[in-house]
Amino acid sequence: MSKPLTIPTMAMLAAEERQPEILFWVGCAGSFDARAQKVTIAFSKILHELGIDFAILGNEEMCTGDPARRAGNEFLFQMMALQNITTMNMYGVKKIVTACPHCFNTLKNEYPVLGGHYEVLHHSQFLQGLINEGRLKIQGGSFKGRRITYHDSCYLGRANGIYEAPREILAQLDTELVELKRCRTNGLCCGAGGAQMFKEDEPGQKRINIERAEEILDAQASIVAANCPFCITMLSDGMKAKDKQDEVMIYDLSELIVNNNKW
Repeated sequence: MSKPLTIPTMAMLAAEERQPEILFWVGCAGSFDARAQKVTIAFSKILHELGIDFAILGNEEMCTGDPARRAGNEFLFQMMALQNITTMNMYGVKKIVTACPHCFNTLKNEYPVLGGHYEVLHHSQFLQGLINEGRLKIQGGSFKGRRITYHDSCYLGRANGIYEAPREILAQLDTELVELKRCRTNGLCCGAGGAQMFKEDEPGQKRINIERAEEILDAQASIVAANCPFCITMLSDGMKAKDKQDEVMIYDLSELIVNNNKW
């Protein structure tokens, strides 16, 4: 039986003079979007089940500023980033794990210039590390033999060169992994990056997520593994546009592990 899920904040641990192993950076989507909240819960369950000491910032966490910078508002980006850095440095944060590639890229590659120096991992890297250490065992076989494909998100893939960790996790599920026509360094954006998530499409013949949905359907996969809340939203919308939302399920890597292990 699973243990009750309790998630402490950095402030709560600081009051007890404790320092967690990792700060779980939840992100805006993971905090406020109903679909992404399920990913937040799934990853937290994994950490909880494995007894990993972690905490979140809670109300003290602001947006990393990624959408503001991508949209051209550098002042707003730096204002948000500096507030986050001040908060994390106050708590002595050393290691951050996040389930959002946008947060990952910003925290890892853009915060150091402003004084935010941390070890930053995407949750796919962290989970693969746990598998390699023998701390995480994927057991249950709920997806054994299922035809599954993987969508490379832009900020994890092309921007940071992380391609193998997610695929190695999927290999543990004992599924039939089929690659999409455009994958790895040639992966196709879901259409949400660069702050496009928050604005209307430019005129064109086809929305990017529809194009990606068609590639997924061509692969004849029943499950799409994703690693980004924006990608999950865009791919899900693409499947709805094709009226295939009940046939092709979109899951984050952490959700696949939780569902497989029945936690």
